[in-house]
Amino acid sequence: MEVNLVVEALKFMVLGMGVVFSFLVIMVYALKVQTVLINKFFPLAEKKPINKVQTQVVTASDTAKKIAAISAVVQHHNNLKG
Repeated sequence: MEVNLVVEALKFMVLGMGVVFSFLVIMVYALKVQTVLINKFFPLAEKKPINKVQTQVVTASDTAKKIAAISAVVQHHNNLKG
């Protein structure tokens, strides 16, 4: 009696892929059921939109401070190279 190894390998491959596919399908449906149960017992509270509009005021001193900080960093970097 001769055993064809290619056929046996294909059987194992189909069996293994079938088991993995079945597990993934079951997991997808289990997660869907879990989502429904969690939303049923622990609903999220709806957030009310905030109508406040916050404006950011940029003054000349803020811009000058940023320019001074950037200049200091560039000068420090150049001094380290030197």
